[in-house]
Amino acid sequence: MLVGCSRQQSPYIHDVLLPMTPVKNQGQTNACWAYAMLATIETEHILRGDSINLSGVYVARIENRRAMCQTLLNIIQHEGIVPYDVLPDDTPANLKAPKWVFMLGARYTPKEFAHSVCAPDEYLALTSLPDSPYYNKVEVPVPDNWEHNRFLNLPIDTLRQHVDQALHHRHPVCWESREHAMEIVGLAHDAKQQTYYIMKNSWGLDQPHEGLVYMPVDQMWSDMIAVYMTQEAFAICSVSK
Repeated sequence: MLVGCSRQQSPYIHDVLLPMTPVKNQGQTNACWAYAMLATIETEHILRGDSINLSGVYVARIENRRAMCQTLLNIIQHEGIVPYDVLPDDTPANLKAPKWVFMLGARYTPKEFAHSVCAPDEYLALTSLPDSPYYNKVEVPVPDNWEHNRFLNLPIDTLRQHVDQALHHRHPVCWESREHAMEIVGLAHDAKQQTYYIMKNSWGLDQPHEGLVYMPVDQMWSDMIAVYMTQEAFAICSVSK
């Protein structure tokens, strides 16, 4: 289930690379926000010794508009989620979503299953808006935030510390820009000592680096609208201070 860590003939040297489920393909949907947040939840479970692989198709059928990753967290709390093998990326459009999830000899509704996957308020939504008060919840003023979700607003340097410390302590981070969302699964550098965030994309394996994206650090932060991590991951930076 886990993607191997080796990347032959890669110019990048991995400093941190977290385990992950196989790269998915969102196809023609607008659901990168769902795939990115589900990937983050999956990696978090792997690092806890659990193994889950979740269906982006299930979420995209509920909401296929552009959205923010918080929308995924809201959907799984209210509508549930199902495993990937029940509704994989190539699921025919006429195949209905199941009413039940069967796992380890037990039967769950998709909502019951979702609550075992992600607890309410398990993840923090974070942003950095210099024109809004720091250390307060603020609404991110972008069209994708049509739900009017609110985010904890932090100074950019503080937010960067939280993200980097989370990765170094083996917690994934979900990243969102105005155009796309991906899971951050690691850190890397090249021969010139330029540094990169390693992203797990959702455009399938027919991409460079087997579906991973090596994004320069400066680009990641200049494009960042919001990031998401667990409460546990967020607390690491506070403790380390």
